[in-house]
Amino acid sequence: MNELDKCLAGECYNSHDKIFLAFKKTARDQLAVYNSFSYEQKAEKTALLHELFGSVGTNVSVGLPFLCDYGRNIHIGNNVSINMNCTFVDCNRITIGNNVMIASNVQLYTATHPVELAERLTPDWTPESGAAFTMTYALPITIGDGCWLGGGVIVLPGVTIGAGTVIGAGSVVAKDIPANVVAVGNPCHVIRNINEARP
Repeated sequence: MNELDKCLAGECYNSHDKIFLAFKKTARDQLAVYNSFSYEQKAEKTALLHELFGSVGTNVSVGLPFLCDYGRNIHIGNNVSINMNCTFVDCNRITIGNNVMIASNVQLYTATHPVELAERLTPDWTPESGAAFTMTYALPITIGDGCWLGGGVIVLPGVTIGAGTVIGAGSVVAKDIPANVVAVGNPCHVIRNINEARP
């Protein structure tokens, strides 16, 4: 199993492996161009998003500036609005459904590290090893159809947010949130149901 396979399987991997450095360089070069576009350059932005992301649907808007790690692990559906100053750390897959609104300053983090210090440090690391001095692993994030993430929301690795759910501004989403609820806070928790069928 190579380092990319380990990464996508949610296992610890060497984030300084040459394949990830190449992914990052490509994404940084594309983002430098993307973030230089004017507001009016909609066609150019759309074309570049198709190069940067793993897949992207129709009627997708990503505000400037935007940051991501690799880009290739981001998959976006149709009718998606991502406002300015968002950061997607897509070391593993980030899946965003259809009809989704993501407000400014939202951060989606797939990458993380072991909590225990002894497990977090790379064994026998040296500056010459070409490896990162810390162990890293990454877990996918899924945002369901029809979700709305308020300003400044942080979504942590491995989280799934169910379809139709609204996450209140400033929330830190550390665990899965079901469909069709309003959830807020740190840690994010459900406060009420929404989108209930009308008689």
